[in-house]
Amino acid sequence: MPDKKENTVSSVKNLFLNIANFLLIAVIILMIYSIYVKIHNGGNGYNSNAVLGEPSEIIQVEVLNGCGISGVGERFTDYLRNNGFDVVNVDNYIRFDIDETIVIDRIGNKANALKVADALGVKKGNIIQQLNEDYFLDVSIIIGRDYYSLKPTETKR
Repeated sequence: MPDKKENTVSSVKNLFLNIANFLLIAVIILMIYSIYVKIHNGGNGYNSNAVLGEPSEIIQVEVLNGCGISGVGERFTDYLRNNGFDVVNVDNYIRFDIDETIVIDRIGNKANALKVADALGVKKGNIIQQLNEDYFLDVSIIIGRDYYSLKPTETKR
C-alpha cells in the first residue's frame, strides 16, 4: 500500500501537469483566435478603410529628402499641410541618389498613397507598398531628383 508521501508527490505532479495542459490549451485557443481575426480583417490588422480601399480622413505622412537639395523637404511639407495632410516627420533619406519621387503605403491602404500621389503629381507607377507595423504613419514620400516637375515646386515658379 502506497504511503502518504508518494500520494502527495503524485498529487503535486498531477497538479503541475493539469496546469501545463490548461496553459497549452489557452495558447492554442489564442492562436486560433488570432488566425481568425487575421483572416476576417483581410490579412491586416488595420481599420476597415484598408479593406474598402477608401482614403482615411486624416492621412499621416512622412517626407524624406532623397535628392539632397536643401529646402525641398520643407517645401513639400508646407504644400502637403496646406492641402490637408498631417506631416508628422521631415528628414533626409538614407541616400541622395533617388531619381524619381516614390510614395510608399505603410499600412495596407493604397487609397491613402494614391491620394498623396495625386496631390503631389507623382505617377501611379511610383506608388509602392511596404507594410510595417512599427511605423505609426500612413504614407512615406521619398523626394527624388524629379522634384522640380511636381506640384509643390510648380506653385513656387
